[in-house]
Amino acid sequence: MADKDNTALVGALMLVAGGIIGAGVALLYAPQSGKATRRDIVRYAKKTRHKAEGVVDEFSDTVSDMVDAVGEKASEILDRGKDLAHDAKKELLKAMEEGQAKLEKQRSRLAKIIG
Repeated sequence: MADKDNTALVGALMLVAGGIIGAGVALLYAPQSGKATRRDIVRYAKKTRHKAEGVVDEFSDTVSDMVDAVGEKASEILDRGKDLAHDAKKELLKAMEEGQAKLEKQRSRLAKIIG
């Protein structure tokens, strides 16, 4: 298993090294001067940075909106739960009062029978 991991690591390192060497050769044979190439690289880096910042801002806004939406949903669910609990409490109290009334009625009947 370790040999397999080492082989994969060596392959990946060789791929990266080949890319670096290829980039260096491309710069050596470029049809423009080093100054112009450096200027182009700086421009490209700035454009890429601005695009990346835009993507990060958009991602951040999306995550923030999702968090807000989840918070609102949780609040709604909590409110509904409170309403349901309040309604259940009312129903329970009503059932207890009805039970007490029936119990009192039965007690009265039993008292009349016993005398």
